[in-house]
Amino acid sequence: MTAGALDVVFLGLSIRSSWGNGHATTYRALCRALAAAGHRVTFLERDVPWYAANRDLAAPSFCRLELYRSVAELRERLGETLRRADLAVVGSYVPDGVEVGGLVQELARGVTAFYDIDTPVTVAHLSRGECEYLTPALVPGFDLYLSFTGGPMLARIERELGAPAARALYCSADPEVHRPAAAPGAAPTWDLGYVGTYGADRQPALERLLIEPARRRPDRRFVVAGPQYPPGIDWPANVARVEHLAPGEHAAFYAAQRFTLNVTRADMVRAGWSPSVRLFEAAACATPIVSDPWPGIETVFAPGREILLARSTGEALAILERLPEDERRALGARARRRVLAEHTAAHRAEALAAHVREARERAARRRAPARRRARVAQEDPG
Repeated sequence: MTAGALDVVFLGLSIRSSWGNGHATTYRALCRALAAAGHRVTFLERDVPWYAANRDLAAPSFCRLELYRSVAELRERLGETLRRADLAVVGSYVPDGVEVGGLVQELARGVTAFYDIDTPVTVAHLSRGECEYLTPALVPGFDLYLSFTGGPMLARIERELGAPAARALYCSADPEVHRPAAAPGAAPTWDLGYVGTYGADRQPALERLLIEPARRRPDRRFVVAGPQYPPGIDWPANVARVEHLAPGEHAAFYAAQRFTLNVTRADMVRAGWSPSVRLFEAAACATPIVSDPWPGIETVFAPGREILLARSTGEALAILERLPEDERRALGARARRRVLAEHTAAHRAEALAAHVREARERAARRRAPARRRARVAQEDPG
């Protein structure tokens, strides 16, 4: 490895399968960017049948992938990997996450971090004693709490959960994967589309901003991609359904839409400052975005210039029907420039390395008084 490079180990939900989760896309982009910056990356993933049966990246070229079947196997076979890591990161929703987090805190000699890809959900579950992958007692033992949510939530995590340092580490776009894919002048297939796994708390916004507009405008074309939607949903005839869309197909999917929709989980709307990967991916592809509003969205994209906000069916239809084509294209181009300047995976990899340096400096400051006391004791043993 090059000077200053880190040996980074992630223990995440999945990197080999994006089926039914948004974690794989984030891990792939971040690990690829870390490797490109000269860091050595290992990803440890619990081998579960539903991801094994739906692999869309079986052997990543940018990191070492190790599968394990139990926490006992993780300790016995991969414990040394954790011990030698400069940074060991445990992600949210990892199976047996409490045991895994405890094991990392026990074995890791470098910086330890919890990477919360579901921060508002995690904090809400912790407050009710219902979180399966993290406990309040574990939080102070991580040197870093890396959060998909920024803003006031970071201070709350430090104040209420005792995290030594809560830092935002948003998802991102990978410019090598997410870029304009449509041929110049090609007409989009759909007027409005959405990609995302079904979520009961997201469904009302999807109904309001895509399904009801489709009912009112049967002459327009819509599409929803993602798994786990229940059979009882009344999809209008002009809404196409794609059960699963592999990450490698996202750019072409965005390119086929005049606008793409972003809808946000209820906990994340309340917390604010929680951009989804859809925002960055679509913007990197220069596809104009329509989003539900939430606090802090203006810190990510400028409403009206780089993103359009809609609260109601009427506002969504107005965007589809009234925005001039030249302004639609300009909106997408401005959003792409913003992503390339601030929101790529390389930006996140750089931020992560900076957080590790900060954690090391903080640890050194904590150790300094003890070293001074030991020096004084040696000089004046009486």
